[in-house]
Amino acid sequence: MTANQLTADITSFNLVIFGGDGDLARRKIIPALYYRFADNQLQVDFNLFCISRSHSDENAFKKQLLEFIDGPDKLVDKFMKQVVFMHIPQNDVENYSVLKNALDKNPDFQRIFYLSVPSSAFPEICDTMLAADLIRESSKVVLEKPLGHDLKSSIEINSVISKAFKESQIFRIDHYLGKETVQNLMVLRFANHLFERAWNAENIENIQITVAESIGVEKRGAFYDKTGALLDMVQNHLLQLLCLIAMEPPFSLDPDAVRNEKLKVLKSLRPFTKEMLRTEIVRGQYTRGTVDGKKIHSYLEDIDAYESDTETFVAMKVHIDNWRWKNTPVYLRTGKRMKKRYSDIVINFKELPHNIFPDSKYPLQNKLIIRLQPEERIELVQLSKIPGPGGYRFKPISLKLDFMDSFKDRMPDAYERLIIDVIRGNQTLFMRHDELMAAWEWIESINKHWQKEVPIHLYESGSWGPGDFILDNGTRWQTH
Repeated sequence: MTANQLTADITSFNLVIFGGDGDLARRKIIPALYYRFADNQLQVDFNLFCISRSHSDENAFKKQLLEFIDGPDKLVDKFMKQVVFMHIPQNDVENYSVLKNALDKNPDFQRIFYLSVPSSAFPEICDTMLAADLIRESSKVVLEKPLGHDLKSSIEINSVISKAFKESQIFRIDHYLGKETVQNLMVLRFANHLFERAWNAENIENIQITVAESIGVEKRGAFYDKTGALLDMVQNHLLQLLCLIAMEPPFSLDPDAVRNEKLKVLKSLRPFTKEMLRTEIVRGQYTRGTVDGKKIHSYLEDIDAYESDTETFVAMKVHIDNWRWKNTPVYLRTGKRMKKRYSDIVINFKELPHNIFPDSKYPLQNKLIIRLQPEERIELVQLSKIPGPGGYRFKPISLKLDFMDSFKDRMPDAYERLIIDVIRGNQTLFMRHDELMAAWEWIESINKHWQKEVPIHLYESGSWGPGDFILDNGTRWQTH
């Protein structure tokens, strides 16, 4: 790819990060921009304004930031000159005047506002930006998930944001959609005749999507106890992956064409009834355990509480009521303090209708494993004969496309792709308002009743969690 192709549609910009001294900004957002800068993709003038409400020590902030940026000293120093730290203790017009004066120095730069703060703060920030005359026709706003804690709060938050920004200016970010293997789902499905012809209920037994984390709630205890695994992971990450797996081919790669097909999937999800909640979903919470020889605290110890019914694990059987996926279950699973950290999508194909190898120890079926993390790869599992005499003895063999082996350069972080898409104005990988509402409407069918209908199952830290009983007979979770 030429330098001109890499920098196409990238114009000078000011990026304002509210919560600019927070963990996400220091670990992901600012380093993502640095690595795009280091790869010569930001050959334009730009400034990064990092807004902090609580801290005022710029030197301490930049020292912490350098822990997450690696490169030649001259290049890092050149980049850091574009990073401006601002202490704005209150959301009001007077305090925002310092930011306005700085932005007004570059009237032709596009203005991008990144809200790396809890969604409860979105309305106040947007109202103040509007009152302070910070927003222009070309401005954009990036919103981190989750957008609210239920359908009602999400509607209220989006209503305030919509007064300040048009839908075309809003970028609702989900970093999972920036991962290379997720990007490759579109190519895998719609550029390969072999897979697209078999991508339906006639050929697929079930689909599994797992996002397993080995860590606990870490420093997010207060936030997490009000949110839980359903809203933290299923409502956004897992549903977005499900949409890409299950969607129909869009007529083009136009952002709205892609998002229209994702919306159809969300509208086709079967709502959970009370009976389904009892049999097709499970909630769990981690207790003490041992991981890699280390003793691990329970969830209650991590949040310093005597009791909590917040789930750290959820698994469910999901139904998509349309022609392509009729009677093909999709199993979703996510949890903290699980045995290993990994995220993948597993397509389990049906067995062949007739087995001419009666002594086989293995079912005659294939599976496609799309690994998202920690190592990104695509793996097709097929049966192959073991060399040597003695009849047909065979075992599963994997054909692997390992991104780290196939592409030797550094693998860009998901935020790098997504932030560049924001600068370019490409909304393909960002949720549209009607997508968000459809996701919340389906989640509401679970969230309204499940605390009464679905008990909390305790699971030991370092295990795979309590998700087995929702599986159909003979089905097992794919583990690594």
